[in-house]
Order: sequence, then C-alpha cells, then structure tokens
Amino acid sequence: MKKLLIATNNPHKLEEYREIFAALPLTVTSLAEEGIELDPEETGTTFVANAIIKAEAFAKESHILTLADDSGLEVDALDGDPGVYSARYGDTHKDDHVGRYQIVLDKLVANNVPWAERTGRFRCVVALASQEDGVIGTVDGTVEGYIAYEPKGENGFGYDPIFYFPEFDKTLAEVSAELKHTVSHRGRAARAAIPIIEAYLNR
Repeated sequence: MKKLLIATNNPHKLEEYREIFAALPLTVTSLAEEGIELDPEETGTTFVANAIIKAEAFAKESHILTLADDSGLEVDALDGDPGVYSARYGDTHKDDHVGRYQIVLDKLVANNVPWAERTGRFRCVVALASQEDGVIGTVDGTVEGYIAYEPKGENGFGYDPIFYFPEFDKTLAEVSAELKHTVSHRGRAARAAIPIIEAYLNR
C-alpha cells in the first residue's frame, strides 16, 4: 500500500490528518515513523510558500508522497498579524502558546478595538508534493470568527482559547476535538486535498 507522509512533528495535527484520511487506500505515516529529522527553513512570506517549501523538502528526503501545511491566525484589526508568524509571534519561546495569544489580546485592548471589529480567521494551506513531480497541488481552508476578550477553554492548542466561533457560541478550546475538526481550517484544507491525493493514487 502506498504511503502519505504528513510532514509535521505536531501530534495534534498528525491525529487530525489520520482521522480525515482514514478511508483513503494508503498508509498515513509520520516523520518519526520514517526516521526523518529534517528541519527546512520556512523563508516564505505567505502560507502557500512555506507549505510548498516543506512539502518539497520532505518529499525529496523521503521519496514518499508528502503533505505539508502552513497555518496561522489572521486578525483583521492587526493587519493580518500574526499570520505566517503565528507559531513564533513576538518574543515568546517555542512552546509559549499563552504568551503568543496574550500579545494578540493586549494589542487589541491597546487599540480599543470594539467587538464588531475583532474579526479574524484561522487559515491553513496544504501542499502536496512527490519526489518525481514536485508540487502536485495546493489547497486552503479557513474558519471565520472573532477574537474573544479573554481566553476560555482547556481543549485545542495554539490560539484556540481566544478564537470565538459564532456557530458554536464558544471558543474552539471549549469544544471537543471531534466537533472542532468538523469546522477547523486544517480539516477543511485536508478534505479539499482528498481529490488531489486520489488523482495521484489513480494515475
């Protein structure tokens, strides 16, 4: 059976992809399972560019059909920040999710941004690449919402505690992983990638 390499070391992302691709006739594998420790530099200024950099690098290294993504939070009142810098926003260290979302909250407070203008979205771009063909497709997914006044919820990760989703009347950290996956930006991008993967498998 053919493999699909998910180019992430994030266990949350890996599990979400495994669930979404469970019905496909392939084996979803990880960097750890393949013994890959490559860390390509994300020099792109867009989600698309960074997703492609990673997909191509890991496909070349592994010789396996590879999926890589780049994602983050775009806050309209902050001119789209943190954007591609979501995972390394401000002066916080790598695992300081609370520090990063607190910077966002503090900036909105400092600018007296009213609720109606606290709009934003999670965006995820997925790139698929193979060693033979290079990039074979990119897709994206978004989920629109508002930046809450304070963090709420213990689930999820990253900026989930401050991202209020109107349809649920809760932040994404207040709902189950299963419910979050039905609307998440990564889930939407992954489902949009399925036809590309199927076409590759059936060629």
